[in-house]
Amino acid sequence: QVQLVESGGGLVQAGGSLRLSCAASGRTFSSYAMGWFRQAPGKEREFVATISWSGGTTYYADSVKGRFNISRDNAKNTVYLQMNSLKPEDTAVYYCAASPSVWQLAQEYDYWGQGTQVTVSS
Repeated sequence: QVQLVESGGGLVQAGGSLRLSCAASGRTFSSYAMGWFRQAPGKEREFVATISWSGGTTYYADSVKGRFNISRDNAKNTVYLQMNSLKPEDTAVYYCAASPSVWQLAQEYDYWGQGTQVTVSS
């Protein structure tokens, strides 16, 4: 079992930055790939970014490529999502999730956090 807790969400103006954190506890964090997903009101949950257990492989959704950066610190059992040049369309609840491998499909992730709200004002 892996417990995940996100933090770092908030309200920011368009063009601003936020860094989300996801702290993990339970089974060995470093053995899991980690992903970030988001869900806006009335929309399905969508993939944002994922990182392999070593940090050596990352994938991003086209909508965030070049603006967001996913990283992890296995010594701290934490994964991060640095979000720059934020746009109003980035507004959503952001979730972190753990999976045995790097996937872009939500159903491949076994453990989920409770989510953190990100609101970008225009």
